[in-house]
Amino acid sequence: MGEDGEPAEAAGESTDEAPAHPFVAVAFVDPTGIGQRFGKRHWPLHVTLLRFDTAPAAAHAAVAGAVAASGAALPLRVRIGADADFGYRGRVRVSLVEPDAGLQSLHDRLRETVAAAGGRIHSPQHTGQGFRPHVSVQGERRVHAGQVVTLASVALVDMAPDGDTDWRVPLAAWP
Repeated sequence: MGEDGEPAEAAGESTDEAPAHPFVAVAFVDPTGIGQRFGKRHWPLHVTLLRFDTAPAAAHAAVAGAVAASGAALPLRVRIGADADFGYRGRVRVSLVEPDAGLQSLHDRLRETVAAAGGRIHSPQHTGQGFRPHVSVQGERRVHAGQVVTLASVALVDMAPDGDTDWRVPLAAWP
């Protein structure tokens, strides 16, 4: 049961016995190895596909299932569009990814499989039709308008390895 007395699934909590944990599914632009730890402010260039909380086993199963069922043939080649400002008061500079049916399909399947696993999706207003794929500009590291980048796989990233929210660790990648 959730805290409000509703069944856990209705409350958006994971029904696995393990507690919910923060994860993100991403497609790295920069090569990034499984287990390669990095700081929360020093991400490799990537496109965020979905941020969510669920039990670890459910996260693995949901992302693996979504990649298998998305219909998006990986690798995806996507074109970078114009820059935009995201976040609080527009303080995060990003390079938008031009609309791509395969990328949208992959995002939609991730959203569906995570929800079906009882996961809690962060910022649902930025999912589905509100999904605006982008690559955050990180100082001198960035992509440029017109550039075509290859998204070779989808990675599941632990947003708080060992409970430490200062670090990130890719746990697995598909296909």
